[in-house]
Amino acid sequence: MVTHLLDLSIPAEDAAFGLMADFDADPHPNKVSLIAGAYREENGKPWVLPSVRMAKEQLRDENHEYLGIAGSPTFINLAKDLIFGPVVSGIQDNIGSIQTVSGTSANHIAATFLADRLRPNRVFIPSPTWINHKSIWEATGVTVAEYPYYSSSTKQVDMAGIIDTLDQAEPNDVVVLQACAHNPTGVDLTKSQWRQIADLCHERSLFIVFDSAYQGFATGDVDGDAWAVRHFTENVLALENHPGLCVAQSFSKNFGLYGERVGALHLVLPRNVSAQGARGEFMTIARREYSNPPRFGASIVQKILGERGLRVQWKHDLNTMSLRIQSTRCELRRGLEKKTQQDWSHVETQIGMFSYTGLTKEQVSRLRDEFHIYLLPSGRISVCGLNEGNLQYVIHAIGEVIKI
Repeated sequence: MVTHLLDLSIPAEDAAFGLMADFDADPHPNKVSLIAGAYREENGKPWVLPSVRMAKEQLRDENHEYLGIAGSPTFINLAKDLIFGPVVSGIQDNIGSIQTVSGTSANHIAATFLADRLRPNRVFIPSPTWINHKSIWEATGVTVAEYPYYSSSTKQVDMAGIIDTLDQAEPNDVVVLQACAHNPTGVDLTKSQWRQIADLCHERSLFIVFDSAYQGFATGDVDGDAWAVRHFTENVLALENHPGLCVAQSFSKNFGLYGERVGALHLVLPRNVSAQGARGEFMTIARREYSNPPRFGASIVQKILGERGLRVQWKHDLNTMSLRIQSTRCELRRGLEKKTQQDWSHVETQIGMFSYTGLTKEQVSRLRDEFHIYLLPSGRISVCGLNEGNLQYVIHAIGEVIKI
């Protein structure tokens, strides 16, 4: 029997990108997009970080030759220092790293490598989580299981659910964790909770994959946002029988380089095990998928991280973004509580770009149909889409759709 390509069914449209297309086609003058995970300045426009502008000016004569398969060695070392901090000193052989096509590619290479070499029975991903976590791991053939991350009743981390689920994992199973500014909930673990999970993962011999997409962007504190990664890394290095961890690192949000696709993947193994062979495996996967990573975005990042003045400016830029988001959260909470006479404290205590509002699918549909306000069916909003020009309109609309 001959199979024809014409017989292929049309896959379901990506939820976020489909909504963005609907928003673009909407002619309503007061339409509001709270969909995309991209920072917007007070007037709702894309913002090029001043540190990035300065770096680009210095890179006017940058060449456009191919990078090596592993990417820029300078960029890789700076990326490694940024995420691991002082922990990285003296353990170069225990960390195998390559430059990737942003965080998506880093997650994909990690999943492909681990499925082939570690051969876990299951990978545990948070519920809810970034939509690509599930699709990336499903493509490897590894069974995808979910652990309950968020409690809709308490609007906090479901710690009991996490522990109960991971306690059923088997040695060499993989656990995906988000390092900070959890997408989509904005609810992060405390240090005490991180320690509990680290201890459990060690006891069960579980392999960790950290997805780090918001370091510095989450709170403005580069080191604070990397605390969990560094704590787990110290555990790996200290324990000979620890299976190890990977970190998928993205520079899209914290440098505003969404379209440049800048990322890195790091594998950490105990001190008695070299990670350099695994680095070679990463390069093999990268070679067959995209040959080598983009040069220009990585050049911007390494210019900023490598020069003191630009690095100081970049940290100032991070504060600009994180403080605006925090201020917007405060105003949104205040306005919603005044409008609805309900408790909206969770909007302000959540961290980072996204807020899990608690709105139902029906309420989200009404926001779109009646008020031309677009957000994901889960009720997740991108706080960056709010500004002085639309905040009161959004508050009014939410108040209307939640009326009993």
